[in-house]
Amino acid sequence: MYLLTLVLNNPDLLEELLGAWSKIGVVGATVLYSTGLGRLGQKQGLRDDMPLFPSLDDFYEGPQLQTLSRTIFTAIKDEGKIKKIVDATQGITGDLNLPESGLLFVTPLLQVYGLEKTGSTK
Repeated sequence: MYLLTLVLNNPDLLEELLGAWSKIGVVGATVLYSTGLGRLGQKQGLRDDMPLFPSLDDFYEGPQLQTLSRTIFTAIKDEGKIKKIVDATQGITGDLNLPESGLLFVTPLLQVYGLEKTGSTK
């Protein structure tokens, strides 16, 4: 099993990207707002009063969340799907080696708990 993580720089591509992944067989993903030091330095300058691990609320409010990157996590069982997902992603984002496109990485997972739910919650 693998953890595929994508930092998507252009949030307007999120729905199209998730649709493409779904067609490949990705059945679930977690999407988070995110930003990097590069964006923080460009837009606001780094602040010396920030905690070591700030939350996004420390930087942004309201409509500014729409301009943030999206970080997408999904667990992939079938290693054969990874190339298809990468190809579909780059078909939407463009070459991930170019600036302002995003970052995708795949990490092997040794153990996973809670991915496959069984039983009832009632």
